[in-house]
Amino acid sequence: MQHIQYLLPWSSSGTERHLSLFRFGNGPRKVYIQAALHADELPGMRVAVELKRRLRELEEQGRLTGVIELVPMANPIGIGQMFQATHQGRFEFSSGKNFNRDFPELADAVAPLLEGRLGGDASANVGLIRSAMGEVIRDLPAPTSELDGLRRLLLQHACDADLVLDLHCDFESIMLLYAMPQNWPRLRSLAARLGAGAALLAEGAGGNAFDEACAIPWLQLAERFAPANIPLACVATTIELRGMADTDREHCVESAEAILGYLAEQGLISGEWPAAPATCCEATPFAGAQYAYAPHPGVVSFLQPVGARVKVGDPLFEVLDPLTDRHSLVCASTDGVLYARERLRYAQPGLWLAKVAGSTPIRQGRLLSD
Repeated sequence: MQHIQYLLPWSSSGTERHLSLFRFGNGPRKVYIQAALHADELPGMRVAVELKRRLRELEEQGRLTGVIELVPMANPIGIGQMFQATHQGRFEFSSGKNFNRDFPELADAVAPLLEGRLGGDASANVGLIRSAMGEVIRDLPAPTSELDGLRRLLLQHACDADLVLDLHCDFESIMLLYAMPQNWPRLRSLAARLGAGAALLAEGAGGNAFDEACAIPWLQLAERFAPANIPLACVATTIELRGMADTDREHCVESAEAILGYLAEQGLISGEWPAAPATCCEATPFAGAQYAYAPHPGVVSFLQPVGARVKVGDPLFEVLDPLTDRHSLVCASTDGVLYARERLRYAQPGLWLAKVAGSTPIRQGRLLSD
């Protein structure tokens, strides 16, 4: 195991923040795994603890056949953002920006470096593109903030990976994945191993989140240089490891073993591993997800558990104003799975309270909320 530490730029005088990366194994193929980019989403960090322990064991046994890079705490800025005993790890205090948005877009910057150099050899094209991506990231202007420097470091390590796993969670949630539809066939067995109850697919959800910053450039370059043989060489997914409170040991150990089983299936770990379950959740378009909002302030009572299958018109939650006695019932507007609920129980303007994964597109434009 190799432990690499990076000093983030622009720390306040007298302070320092470091990003830690652990590298295991060696070989021509690479996996990049990070946890807690939203720093208050701790199940991924707990799963990373198990992954680190097991990868150390597997490396000592000589069973790793590729490089696996693990960043157990991908956000050293947000991990310390406590306000009145409440962790605020989603948005940077200094700028108000979401930690998982606005990663550098690589396709347009890389394309000029590839003109006239791509041909029919897919493997050679992948090497050229990855080299160009690394060059573009290295040549970016100097970081103007800690956040800018952090984004650059994370993408620098992920841009040459065959597989990128970004470990997150929702407020109260089932296990689910976000990915590009083109990559779903290669991720289906991972979803099955994790016992995911939903998979939400989109080519571009808006905001250039980390998984999209890694995967979408390959799609864009394949379209731009259509005569060349450019495979989708980076399979990237965001894994929502249930809800924020789901850090119990048993679930996290199971999730780590599921991920390792998938890596073994992909040829990165040798030895005998359980086969992936034959059954898997249905993948649905992210555009088919209903974000349910309250029509007025009040106390929220949920009427369905996460994981419930609902139909149009089924009640999701009720909102009661204790002063005016106004009462509203909010119902499902699509058939699907109630995959996430808000942790707060007081309705506020613009705050989604429940999400339902449906199979029929009902939304357009930017699909990700901040």
